Amino acid sequence: MALYNFKKIMVVPTAKDFIDITLSKTQRKTPTVIHKHYQIHRIRHFYMRKVKFTQQSYHDRLTQILTDFPKLDDIHPFYADLMNVLYDKDHYKLALGQINIAKNLIDNVAKDYVRLMKYGDSLYRCKQLKRAALGRMCTILKRQKSSLEYLEQVRQHLSRLPTIDPNTRTLLLCGYPNVGKSSFINKVTRADVDVQPYAFTTKSLFVGHMDHRYLRWQVVDTPGILDHPLEDRNTIEMQAITALAHLRAAVLYVMDTSEQCGHTLQEQLELFNNIRPLFANKPLIVVANKCDVKKIIELSEENQKIFADLSAEGIPVIETSTLTEEGVMQVKTEACDRLLAHRVDNKMKGKKVHDILNRLHLAMPTKRDEKERPPFIPEKALIRKRAMEVDAPKRKLERDLEMELGDDYILDLQKYWDLMNEDEKHDKIPEVWEGHNIADYIDPDIMKKLEELEKEEELKERAGEYNSDDESEDEEMQEIRILAKQIREKKHLMVVESKEKDVHGPRMPRTATKIERKTLEKEMGGLGLDMSNKDDSHYAQQARRSRSVTRKRKREASAPPTSKTRSQSASRPPRDQSGLRDAKMVKKTKKMMKNSQKGMNRQGKKGEADRHVFDLKPKHLLAGKRKSGTTDRR
Repeated sequence: MALYNFKKIMVVPTAKDFIDITLSKTQRKTPTVIHKHYQIHRIRHFYMRKVKFTQQSYHDRLTQILTDFPKLDDIHPFYADLMNVLYDKDHYKLALGQINIAKNLIDNVAKDYVRLMKYGDSLYRCKQLKRAALGRMCTILKRQKSSLEYLEQVRQHLSRLPTIDPNTRTLLLCGYPNVGKSSFINKVTRADVDVQPYAFTTKSLFVGHMDHRYLRWQVVDTPGILDHPLEDRNTIEMQAITALAHLRAAVLYVMDTSEQCGHTLQEQLELFNNIRPLFANKPLIVVANKCDVKKIIELSEENQKIFADLSAEGIPVIETSTLTEEGVMQVKTEACDRLLAHRVDNKMKGKKVHDILNRLHLAMPTKRDEKERPPFIPEKALIRKRAMEVDAPKRKLERDLEMELGDDYILDLQKYWDLMNEDEKHDKIPEVWEGHNIADYIDPDIMKKLEELEKEEELKERAGEYNSDDESEDEEMQEIRILAKQIREKKHLMVVESKEKDVHGPRMPRTATKIERKTLEKEMGGLGLDMSNKDDSHYAQQARRSRSVTRKRKREASAPPTSKTRSQSASRPPRDQSGLRDAKMVKKTKKMMKNSQKGMNRQGKKGEADRHVFDLKPKHLLAGKRKSGTTDRR
């Protein structure tokens, strides 16, 4: 069970939201109508109630914040140190202290103005005192803007911290970055820690859980530690140091024998000796990881001596590979057994164990003499057992037959069929297809007939019956062949001629501009060509004009166009009307467009995820008598 649940801390609103929530609540929960002709004690009570309600709302919410956040002096030292590393203990205490001071100041402001309001002699004076009281409370809270924002960030980070129980059975992984700590925790637990081929992939503590000997264990993966003084270590490294210092766990110091992590074995040993005071009174195992790349026996003598010295000191060294899973289960079992034995030894050394042992007594029976006492079975029970035995031999089961015959055994269930004629048990069952027995359509002599036919064909082939020579053809057949050849050639020539023939004539590209008649005649005349009496000639412009006489209606007289572009676009109809014959056709196309859009509109309907303002004008904010002036104070 978790020791602390930081996920239950209430959300800390910003200063502006805090003020809006409280004033809106005051407006909703207190009366809103007052008149100046009421008795003065009733007017005073009306405004006193608003001031007291606002003060109580602030008080309750600020007290909730102070209660929810953990007090560093009351929680486990592991969490206290971890919060000091992550959030700075002084800053954290200062923020909570300022919230506490703000709460007391708001209480004092409310008390002072309620006392003053007892002497208010008119509605205006009571109202102004109420405004001043609420304004001072809001000002006090506005000054706590930075503290509230800081506490909200702390709350969000605390809720994302892994739930680590400092008192339960724990395995703690530590070592240089990129030596294989996260890969190990992924193998032995159900955790899914990100593994990448670069240093400091793990930037915070990760927890995985596993079962061993019917007990639940937690495995903590710490960020990598570098070998430098404690003062120079950053926040990421200090999380690992905090876990090593405070968690009662079995420590697994992971070393990379292949040195692919970027640090030599000598550097890894120096880090081990540097943080060794943190391993005091904890079971310790050195895990030589990445043995699939390089085993200890493949190392140089100097590096082999490092592991030999550790083993000589009584520290077990186990080779593992998280890639091939070699030695992973051995490390897990060894670490769990050592930690269990260590915890039992610590409990035996404590004072509580004597109180428990005094209440326990283990009885061990001893032999009273050397006489043999075999088990006694009553005579009647033996007689009943003999009566149940049958002389008939035991029936052989299919299982017994299978064991006897081995691979030669074939399951035959037809022998158990209950038929009138026992000989019919193994008869073949006719196959029926669409009401017909297939056996009726099979010739039993088909294979024999096929052999005879093949022999006959073979004799014909030998006799040369199927050999056809060109000489055997008569003259008529030869004439037909020659004629067919001529027809094929003629057909081929016709296809070629049709391909070469240009049916459409020369084509003008779309981008080519048509030249006016005057320009064309002038250019051709300049080249020495006689262009007189050419009225019957075909010009593109004339042809176009002649066609448009019958097709286009005469345009109404209008103002001359101001620009070339406007004159060109004047004759072009709108996109939604081009190609439409009359109003009936326009109506029909619009209807078709609406029908085609229905499916898309149906998909775009409002759903439960869409934003919806339920009440645009809430009564609690807009009801009540109101004179000219602003309504910001509400």
